[in-house]
Amino acid sequence: MLDANIKAQLKGYLEKLAGPIELVASLDDSSRSTDMRKLLDDIASLSDKVTLLDNGQDARRPCFSIGKPGEPARIRFAGLPMGHEFTSLILALLQASGYPPRVSDEVIDQIRHLDGDFSFETYVSLSCHNCPDVVQALNTMAALNPRIRHVMIDGAFNQQEIEERQIMAVPSVWLNGEPFDDGRMGLEEILARLDSGTAARDAARLAEKQPFDVLVVGGGPAGASAAIYAARKGIRTGVLAERFGGQVMDTLTIENLVSVPETDGPKLARALEEHVRQYDVDIMNLQQAEALIPASPGELHAIRLANGAVLKAKTVIISTGARWRELNVPGEKEYRGKGVAYCPHCDGPLFKGKRVAVVGGGNSGVEAAIDLAGIVGHVTLLQSRETLRADAVLQTRLHSLANVTVITQAQTHEITGAGGKVNGLVYRDRNSGELHTLALEAVFVQIGLLPNTDWLKDTLRLTPYGEIEIDASGATSVPGVFAAGDCTTSPYKQIIIAMGDGATASLAAFDYLIRS
Repeated sequence: MLDANIKAQLKGYLEKLAGPIELVASLDDSSRSTDMRKLLDDIASLSDKVTLLDNGQDARRPCFSIGKPGEPARIRFAGLPMGHEFTSLILALLQASGYPPRVSDEVIDQIRHLDGDFSFETYVSLSCHNCPDVVQALNTMAALNPRIRHVMIDGAFNQQEIEERQIMAVPSVWLNGEPFDDGRMGLEEILARLDSGTAARDAARLAEKQPFDVLVVGGGPAGASAAIYAARKGIRTGVLAERFGGQVMDTLTIENLVSVPETDGPKLARALEEHVRQYDVDIMNLQQAEALIPASPGELHAIRLANGAVLKAKTVIISTGARWRELNVPGEKEYRGKGVAYCPHCDGPLFKGKRVAVVGGGNSGVEAAIDLAGIVGHVTLLQSRETLRADAVLQTRLHSLANVTVITQAQTHEITGAGGKVNGLVYRDRNSGELHTLALEAVFVQIGLLPNTDWLKDTLRLTPYGEIEIDASGATSVPGVFAAGDCTTSPYKQIIIAMGDGATASLAAFDYLIRS
């Protein structure tokens, strides 16, 4: 199952096991069970601390559990944790043995003191780059708290269950048999949902912080770069982020970051955060900025957060990035996560053999259609303009695919559904004005980005598109407030450009400080 190179790496990890563990398999006669047995045999052969048993009683098959001998297992995998989930498997093996997770003592204490019995189920696809964060977070919680259980469920292994529960987006988390949440979630976000006192404690803790020399709002490539450049100047630096990594977390393959031939969004986001943490930077995750209060004479700038806390700073760098642009048509919000999706890599495998549409004729839309064509039955790509805008090489590849139809001059009018899920799309022919209906099971929206600047409308000068107007140094219309990255008028929305913008804004903020 595992090649020699992967076995060697896994053997190295298993040497870190803190104690003995048991793998308990629940198998049947399927080929998938055969593959799972090979994987488990490989794992058990690499360490004397691992015992493999075949007496599992799980209703889902194939499935296996990981736990300590003599204790009920609290971590399960109903599917082969390969691809993006292989790291989840390694961490589960280590943490089930008692190996400490890489989280703060405060978070560990919070997990252990959760009051209640929690049985989590996470539906994933192995091509989903968002799913491992959720799986790893819930496995960590299960390893630390005996009242928490978690099972990762591969949708490809459990199609009937996917249909019955109408799972049409991953990751999809259920708690105690009821829907909990969809989409990327980190450990701290899940804890905040379970522990009602988290927000109040956060607000009180943040309110006690001393003013910053530079406060960066946003944890994407621009924000990380700005924080590093500020910290290297030896000044007090803080970063507010709803989630570290920002929009890059939703990017699968990255091949144009100079000196890095290939990486992916989640990997880059982890590297960004690890780099920032090498410096004396106060990182404040899961914090949403609600208002910028510009400094009056003799005062400091202030950022008011959604939890009510107020942070003050001599200078502010705003790098809040952008989000997926929505169609804003009837049915889009109603069927989000029920056939309306924004990540083809994550949710495409849930529609294997079915009919889907991609809305958007730029690079992202055409790339999505190409990827989906290898999974689904048929793809219809809708472009509102007369021609596609994607690169020529992508268009050539697209037109070579037999199960792809391209319709131009098509303005999406409505997304329809029945029984709680998408069943069609209505578009208007921009030439004739006629309405046409496509019968399908999913709509993937790929029409660009919107800057995350709604909270700044009354304080900074914005363009009609909502971008923050900046000069060559990243300065905004308010002295002492700078901006960088995709939320600004910087013309090209690229990771490497955002990093440069962040460095520029940070150096300009430092220059402002020493001259003020």
